[in-house]
Amino acid sequence: MQQTLQHTLLILLLASVIGTGCTKVDNSPSFPIEPHIRLIQINHEEVKEFQDTLEILLSYEDGDGDLGNLNPDIPGLVVKDGRLSEPDSFHLQPLSPPGANVSIQGELLVRLPQLFLLGNGMIESTRFKIKLLDQAGHESNEIETPQIKIIR
Repeated sequence: MQQTLQHTLLILLLASVIGTGCTKVDNSPSFPIEPHIRLIQINHEEVKEFQDTLEILLSYEDGDGDLGNLNPDIPGLVVKDGRLSEPDSFHLQPLSPPGANVSIQGELLVRLPQLFLLGNGMIESTRFKIKLLDQAGHESNEIETPQIKIIR
């Protein structure tokens, strides 16, 4: 009787292991393949020029995980200061293993160190617009920060 019980438990254990091993894995993205970002928070609404670092915390989602690039010459992050006509582009390290094609989500901290006044005044206000670019050329939505004051 005890041997039959052990045999039955062994068969059930093997069946559960085999059943788990044969489960179909769904690799389809749980998010759209176009990246999506959302502003979580900023650390300052007023910064002292050349001293404070503005930190912008974003959340991101990407259905195929192709955010960032190993090539440092390929930008993945675009930041536009509202006081300027052209945005700045920055390299973004890969946020998932190369070629993984997996849905990813997380948080990204963007640091803008030592902002400065462009004019001769004592204070300037600006907003920053930010978007991500993926390896396939998709652009995320663009987020905009609240107004930031830069003081002398």
